[in-house]
Amino acid sequence: MHNTSRHPNAPQAAVTQANRPKAAPILQLSGVTYCLPDRLLCERWSVVIAAGLTLVRGGDGSGKTTMLALLAGDVPPAEGELTLKGLPLSTEHEAYRRQVFRVDPRADTHDAMPVSHFLSTAAAQYPNFSTTDLADLLAGFSVQEQLGKSLYMLSTGTKRKVMLATALASGAAFTLLDEPFAALDWPSVNFLHEVLTDAAQHPSRAFVIADHEAPEGIPLAACIDLPLII
Repeated sequence: MHNTSRHPNAPQAAVTQANRPKAAPILQLSGVTYCLPDRLLCERWSVVIAAGLTLVRGGDGSGKTTMLALLAGDVPPAEGELTLKGLPLSTEHEAYRRQVFRVDPRADTHDAMPVSHFLSTAAAQYPNFSTTDLADLLAGFSVQEQLGKSLYMLSTGTKRKVMLATALASGAAFTLLDEPFAALDWPSVNFLHEVLTDAAQHPSRAFVIADHEAPEGIPLAACIDLPLII
């Protein structure tokens, strides 16, 4: 990943790229500006996100969740373009979104759904969804016995495990995870660490995680430190 544009009146923090073989580009931002209620999140920002694992790092209130929403195409930029595997967000919004998996773990949008229905809906939505991977992930997170319950019946940690398993099994070209280790028990933290270590080497999927710090020992393709405008 590399930063290619800076507005002279809005110096932006460096986007650091790991010293690793060049990975396939997945998402390109060109001259993107996005305004938070009280400040700019980014201004005329251009960057390429490649396959592997990218970290969006920042403290509370730095805009991590909003950055994920922007990259996912859930909120439109004030200006500029996002292009995901050749699909411009501005003109191919639905096709762009079909390449993206992002669920806000704090939202209650899907809470009325039984877990089994949530999983089957995702499997139908994503053509590269792997039921084999899903079974392994559900077992790794020890949530196989929760499939008959509705999401609102689950603890915060268990709900997050279901959503993580779904995201990782989706096969989506661009998968975004917001503070993925939050509210997990230690066996699940260790399991997720192993899964993300494997994901970091994926040749054709980009995974973006937002968190306060980099997960120890997992190779990153790049790190985006917030705030971008300093």
